[in-house]
Amino acid sequence: MLEIVRRLGSIQYDPLSVAGRSHDLVLHARVAGYDPAWCDLLYEHRELFEAYNKGLSLVSTSEFPWFRANLNPNSPRVLTEHADVAEQVLERIRAEGALSALDFERRRGPLVDWFGAPTNVVRAVLEAYAVTGVLGLARRDGNRRYYDLIGRLLPREILARNVPLREQLRHKLLSRYRAHGLLGAGGGAGSFAGLGPAKPDPESELPGRTALREELVDDGELVPVRVEGVRGKRFVLRDEVELLQAPPEPPPSVAFLPPFDPLVWDRHLLGSLFGFDYVWELFVPPAKRRWGWYVLPILFGERLVGRIEPRIDRTEGRVDVLDLWWEAGFDARRTEGFVDAMRSSLRAYLCFARASHLEWAPHLRMERRLFATRP
Repeated sequence: MLEIVRRLGSIQYDPLSVAGRSHDLVLHARVAGYDPAWCDLLYEHRELFEAYNKGLSLVSTSEFPWFRANLNPNSPRVLTEHADVAEQVLERIRAEGALSALDFERRRGPLVDWFGAPTNVVRAVLEAYAVTGVLGLARRDGNRRYYDLIGRLLPREILARNVPLREQLRHKLLSRYRAHGLLGAGGGAGSFAGLGPAKPDPESELPGRTALREELVDDGELVPVRVEGVRGKRFVLRDEVELLQAPPEPPPSVAFLPPFDPLVWDRHLLGSLFGFDYVWELFVPPAKRRWGWYVLPILFGERLVGRIEPRIDRTEGRVDVLDLWWEAGFDARRTEGFVDAMRSSLRAYLCFARASHLEWAPHLRMERRLFATRP
């Protein structure tokens, strides 16, 4: 698990748990027998920590110094505009230890705009302190977050490591290319969020992503490549060029990919390389959805062959498969190895969900017979 986190650089956190939490699904797709409790245990033991890299993410604690900087100006502004609240919040946490927003009296004053959404002043102050590195997340109780002084959460030698901003940005930019495997200059779906503008910003002294990428190319860390049938230049890590020269045989296994999985960041690449049209329809009005609001692409070997819409019913201990869509030209019954691989993946998913059985939607009679399985 830790090796996967290091390889991807970070794993984006998302609290939605209708089919499993996003970071758990990323790990489930890559680690045989993955149990979400493993991630929680590593988090409790401070092997993993939360930082910002393309959104709130889990990173290896040893790499925290390279993920410390956050370029969003909202956090310092919140702390300045609500200095009295900020001082009171920090004093209580110093004295009492980890606290959540609900441990403070709810302020009846105006709400603060926080990343595009209004929120309570105390909650905004807590998150601003976390973004600026004064506080960190000590633990979660469901989706309730408990904050403590970061000096009480991380080893002293980690906090003492001072990495210059430019080096942090280079490290984070390289992590995006390592995680995806074939990003271009523009990316997609916010692939480079949190790294500042593409061009230099004289006011903030940010070097710009373009200059950082050119440095990585000049240093040999990134190697530009062209892919037949794909527009524009792509980049791969120096250590992975040999994979292009002698690509390994893809395993004949099935994986379900969540919306924040690095493999699906660049939707345009999915279309041109895999012929796969992927839209996360969470924010699409129900009447306009082609699929569903939390649908997982199905990867078989080196092909994206369809998508599945599962729901975990924890009360009943089952997984409901609401729908399945196959890509044009793909026949599950006639594709060698697919049925067994799909059954194996569904069994693993049942274990992942701690469920005893699958419940198929009535119109999926053929799939129910074809993929009949138990954990």
